[in-house]
Amino acid sequence: MACLLSGFVLEAQIKTPAASPSATLKVSVGLGDVNIDYSRPSMKGRAIFGELVPFGKIWRTGANSATKVTFSDKATIGTVTLDKGTYAIYTIPNANEWTVIFYKDLTMGGNLSESNFKETEVATKVVVRPMTINPSFETFTIDVTDITSKGANIAIMWDKTAVKVPFTYSTDDAVMSAIKSKMEGPSGDEYFAAAKYYLDEGKDLNQALAWIKKSTEKNGEKFWVLRQQSLIEAKLNDYAAARKTAERSLALAKEAKNDDYVKMNADSLKEWSGKK
Repeated sequence: MACLLSGFVLEAQIKTPAASPSATLKVSVGLGDVNIDYSRPSMKGRAIFGELVPFGKIWRTGANSATKVTFSDKATIGTVTLDKGTYAIYTIPNANEWTVIFYKDLTMGGNLSESNFKETEVATKVVVRPMTINPSFETFTIDVTDITSKGANIAIMWDKTAVKVPFTYSTDDAVMSAIKSKMEGPSGDEYFAAAKYYLDEGKDLNQALAWIKKSTEKNGEKFWVLRQQSLIEAKLNDYAAARKTAERSLALAKEAKNDDYVKMNADSLKEWSGKK
């Protein structure tokens, strides 16, 4: 009995190669990444498209579970822009065209068929033309090809057939936004935060005053910003400027019905009255 149990344990420990090994692909495209997880069956002497993979039927695009693609940013495929995230890739191969489907429901795996397919779960689908390739691919392969700064192709290849699905990222929009932001310098809120820190910590008050004025230049007059400016000016012993700024802060606070700032400004104006 012990020998039999030992044999069962040994058998359970034996690891054999997977018939369709898994693969993970990560490629940088523009400012983002695209990740593809799939399984790789091999031909092994079999006829593939139109035979092992029937024409006109939903295919998991590989083996085992469905192929999954993860976009790190919004990706445009055809005329549709997908949210960043993970999608299952299903295909419907035919001799002259393939339908490539990006499916939101990731739980179907290899079990998706015409009977349980839900159009509401389709993020987008595109029709592409298959190409004949030489040499052929013995093992099913997916790659990211023809990479530019804005996009690439998802290439699906097996036997003598390949299809390519173009996608683009909004690289130009992101770069132009970053350039604009950097060229404009810090935001008004950043100038305000820096100025207030200098005031609170007793650092260079002239620098704090310059920064808080920059904040107003960028964001317009805000009663809470002008309040801090008046305090900086008072610390610099420029009480005439402090009173003028506090009066403007007081007026804006009254318009906003902010009683706390109304009182703070009124108290400061009383304190600074008569000071030069």
